[in-house]
Amino acid sequence: MIKKLAATAAVSAETRLAENIQLLGDLLGHAIRSIEGEEAFQHIDAIRQTAIKFHQTHDQQASLQLEQLLAGLTPAQTVCVVRAFSYYKHLVNLAEDLYGQQLANCNENAPAAGMLAHSLAQLRSAQVSPETIQQFFADALVSPVLTAHPTEVQRKSVLDIERSLAELLGERAQLVSARQLERNSLLLQGAVCALWQTRMLRFSKLTVINEIENALTYYDSTFLHVIPALLQDLERDLAALMPDQSAYSLPSFLRMGSWIGGDRDGNPFVNGMTLREGVRLQAVTLFRFYLQELAMLRRELAISTRLVGVDDQVLALAKHSQDQSPHRLDEPYRLALNGIYDRLLRTATTLLPEAEWSMDKTMDILPYDSPEALLSVLQVIADSLRQHQGESLIYPRLGKLMKAIGTFGFHLATVDIRQSSDVHEAVISELLQKAGYDFDYASFNEDEKIGLLLEELKQPRLLFSPFQQYSELVHKEIGVLEAVREMRARFGDHTVCQYIISHTETLSDLLEVALLQKETGLLRGVWGSANIQVDLNIVPLFETIADLRDAPMIMGKWLSLIGIRHVIRYQGNEQEVMLGYSDSNKDGGFLTSNWELYKAEISLVELFTQAKVKLRLFHGRGGTVGRGGGPTYQAIMAQPQGTVDGQIRLTEQGEIIANKYADPVVGRQHLETLIAATLDASLFPSDQLEPAKRRSFEGVMETLSATAMTSYRSLVYETPGFAEYFFHTTPIDEIAGLNLGSRPAARKSTRRIEDLRAIPWGFSWGQCRLLLPGWFGLGSAIHQFLTQDSSAKEARLSLLREMLAGWPIFNTLINNVDMVLAKTDLIVARHYAHLLPDRALREEIFSRIEQEHKLTTHAVNVLLGSTERLASQPVLAKSIRDRLPYLDPLNHLQVEMIQRYRNGETDEKLKLAIPLTINGIAAGLRNTG
Repeated sequence: MIKKLAATAAVSAETRLAENIQLLGDLLGHAIRSIEGEEAFQHIDAIRQTAIKFHQTHDQQASLQLEQLLAGLTPAQTVCVVRAFSYYKHLVNLAEDLYGQQLANCNENAPAAGMLAHSLAQLRSAQVSPETIQQFFADALVSPVLTAHPTEVQRKSVLDIERSLAELLGERAQLVSARQLERNSLLLQGAVCALWQTRMLRFSKLTVINEIENALTYYDSTFLHVIPALLQDLERDLAALMPDQSAYSLPSFLRMGSWIGGDRDGNPFVNGMTLREGVRLQAVTLFRFYLQELAMLRRELAISTRLVGVDDQVLALAKHSQDQSPHRLDEPYRLALNGIYDRLLRTATTLLPEAEWSMDKTMDILPYDSPEALLSVLQVIADSLRQHQGESLIYPRLGKLMKAIGTFGFHLATVDIRQSSDVHEAVISELLQKAGYDFDYASFNEDEKIGLLLEELKQPRLLFSPFQQYSELVHKEIGVLEAVREMRARFGDHTVCQYIISHTETLSDLLEVALLQKETGLLRGVWGSANIQVDLNIVPLFETIADLRDAPMIMGKWLSLIGIRHVIRYQGNEQEVMLGYSDSNKDGGFLTSNWELYKAEISLVELFTQAKVKLRLFHGRGGTVGRGGGPTYQAIMAQPQGTVDGQIRLTEQGEIIANKYADPVVGRQHLETLIAATLDASLFPSDQLEPAKRRSFEGVMETLSATAMTSYRSLVYETPGFAEYFFHTTPIDEIAGLNLGSRPAARKSTRRIEDLRAIPWGFSWGQCRLLLPGWFGLGSAIHQFLTQDSSAKEARLSLLREMLAGWPIFNTLINNVDMVLAKTDLIVARHYAHLLPDRALREEIFSRIEQEHKLTTHAVNVLLGSTERLASQPVLAKSIRDRLPYLDPLNHLQVEMIQRYRNGETDEKLKLAIPLTINGIAAGLRNTG
C-alpha cells in the first residue's frame, strides 16, 4: 500500500514538473515579449521549435533550417537568443530541483538507498548494537569542503533571484485557492522579469575576498540553518535506537571546511591577509547568526515562574543579567538569555573589534572564552526545561542553536591552507642560504634532504630572522603561517587544522612543511620526543598517476620516521591523506585514474591498519565525471572496503556548490546523502567480494587500465599537434578570459597540456560537448580485452558483466560513462573542430576521437545490454533529452562567435555573447566544473 501511494505521488510530482517547466517557460516568454518586443520573441521561438524538431526527427532539413536561422542573427539578436536559452536552462534546473525534493518526500515512507532514513532503517533491521552506533558517531567525521575553483559561472545576484524563484515555486505546490495561485504567479512573473533584466556576467574579475563573501551566502541561506536542524533530527532518530532514549547526545561530526582564502597553490592573490580576512568574515557571519537566534529565543521563552518551576542554576543566571526589569522578574529564562546575549555580544566585540556591534564598550561584562563555555550555559537552560515540563520548547530553536555552536564553534568553517611542494622547497632553500649554509638545498638528493630536515627539526634555534632580508616569496609563506597561528589563538584550534601539500612526490615534501611550522611557532618541542606539539596536520596530496602509485611507499616512510608516532599521537592518532581526481585523470585518463585511486586507497588502508593509525581520506572531487564527479552516494559506496571507516572529507567545487547548496531543502538532501553514504560504506559496505573473485576482477581491471592509459596518452600527450587542436577547438582561451574566479586558468603561461589546470581542461571539453576526460580510453580497453582471444570472447564478456553486477567500482564507472555519453554529441563537437584551420590535423585527431567514441559506446551498450542511454535511470535520461534541443543552438552560436572573435571582430555584443554561451551550456550540462 505504501509503495502504491508513493508511486501515485511520484506520478503527481512528475506532472507538476512538466507544469512548472511550462509555467516558467511561459513567464520567460512573457518577459522577453514585454521587454525585447514581439519580433525578438518570434526569433527565439522559431529557433526553439526548429531545434526541438531536429532532435525529435533528426531531419537534415531541420538541421539546415536551424543553421540558417542562427547564421542570420545580428550580434544584438545573438545576445538576446543566448540569454533566452541560458536563462531557460536555469529555470528548468529550478523546476527539476523541486521535483527532486518532491520525489524524496514521496519516498519518505519507503526510503531508497542514499536517503538517511534508509540507512537508519538498516541499523534497525540489522540490529546494530547501541554501543556500535555510539562508537561510530563518536569517531565519525563528515566534512564537505568548499573551494573557489574557476568554474562558477553564475553571479551572486542571479543566484539570489533564482533562490527566490525556487521558494515561490515550492510554495505553489501547497496553494489551493485560485487567488493564491494568481498572487504566486504574479510574484513568479516579477522574479522572472527581474532575472531577465539582471546582468548574467561579471564585468570585473573576482578577488579572493569576493569569493569568500560569495561562499558565506551559502551559510546564511543553508548551512547555518540546515546542519543544526539535521543533527537535531538525527539525534532524535538515533535515540529511538538506544535503550535509554533520553541519554543520547549526538557528537558534532558534520563539520564544514573551506579552501577559500587559504589555498595558495597557483593563486598569487592568496596570502596572510586573505586568510585573516576570510576567518574574520566567517566569524562575523557566525556571531550575527548566534545573536539573532538568541534574540529570537529570549522572546520565545517568556516562561513565568508563576506557572511552572525552574532550576536554581537558571535563577542564578537570571540574577547576573544586566536586565532586571520588574516586568520580567517572574521570567527567569528570558532574564538569563538576556545575560547570555550580552556576554556573547561582548565576545563578538572582543574577538571582532573591527566589525560594527551595537554594544556599550564600557559595560563591565566578561566575554565567553570558548564555544564550550557558551554551550554550557545554554545546557543549563535546556536541562531546566526538561525538568519542568518544557522539553518540547527545546526542539524549535534552543536545540538547534546548541547544535550550531557545537558544530561551528567561534570559527564557522575550518580553513585548510594549501601550497605546492616546489614552493616549500624554494622557501627552505632560501632560509638555509640566508642562515649561512653554503650549499644548495634544492640540489640535494632525497636522502640528503631528509637528513638535513630531520637535523634542523631537532635544533632549538630558528632559521628565519626578522632582521634578515628575504624574497617576497619567503615573507609571503612565513606570513601565511604567522596568520594561522594568530587566527587559531583568536578563534580556536578548529579554525585552521590542515596543511595540504600539492604535488607531494617525496617524503621530504612532508618534512619541509614540518620545518616551516617550527619556524612560525606551530611546531613546538623537540622532534623525536614525546613533548612535541604540531598544530597543523601535514596532509600530502597525491595527484598524478605516478604520485598515486608512490603514495603507499611515501606514507610508509613517513610512519617509519623516528618520533613521528609522537606527532601523530598528538593529533589524535589520525593521519589524513588527500587524493587528487582531476590531475590523475588529465595525466592518465578516466579509467586509469579511477583504478589507480582505488589501488592507492587499498594499499594505504593496509599500511595504516598494520601501523594501528587511523587513516582519513580526503577526496579532491570535482563536478565532472572526469574529475571524480557523478552521484555522491554511489561514488562513496564504490570506495574499497575499509577506506571510509566513519570519516570522509571531500571537496565541493565550482557551480556544483550552487547546484547542491543554494536551496536549503536541496542542501539538506545532499548533506543527508553524505551522512548516509558514510554510514552505509562503513557499517554495510558493498565491496565484499571473496578473495579469489577479487583477485580475478582486479587482474581484469589492471589489464583494462593499461590499455586505456596507452590509448589516452597516445592521443593527448604523444600525438603531434594535439595541444594545438585542443586550444583551437575548445573555448579554453575564452574561458581563461572570463571573470570566473581569482585563480589563473594555468599554472604557467604556456600552451602545454601539462601546465594547464585540470579544471578548465575538463570544463572546456564539456563546452564543446565531447566531454573527453569522462570516457576516452574505455572503449579501446574493453575492445582489446574482448577481441585479443577470439575463443574466449564470450567468457570474457561474461566476466565483465559479472564485474558490473557484483563490483561497485566497476558498476559506478560504467554507469558514469553511460551518463557522460548521454551528454556527448559528436555532431556538435565536429562544428568546434572546424575552428582549427589545419584541415589535415583536424581530421586526423577528430577521426581518432570519433573511433574511440564508437568503441566506447559499443562497449557500454554490450555491458548494459541496451543501446539506449541511461535506460536504468529514466528520469535522468528524460532530463538530458529535454535539455539537448536548448543546448544545440548555444553550441552553434558559440562556435560562430568564437570564429568571428578570433578572426579579429571587436563588436562589444560579440564579446558579450561568447561568455553568455559558456554560462548557458554550463547550466544545461549542470555537472561541468
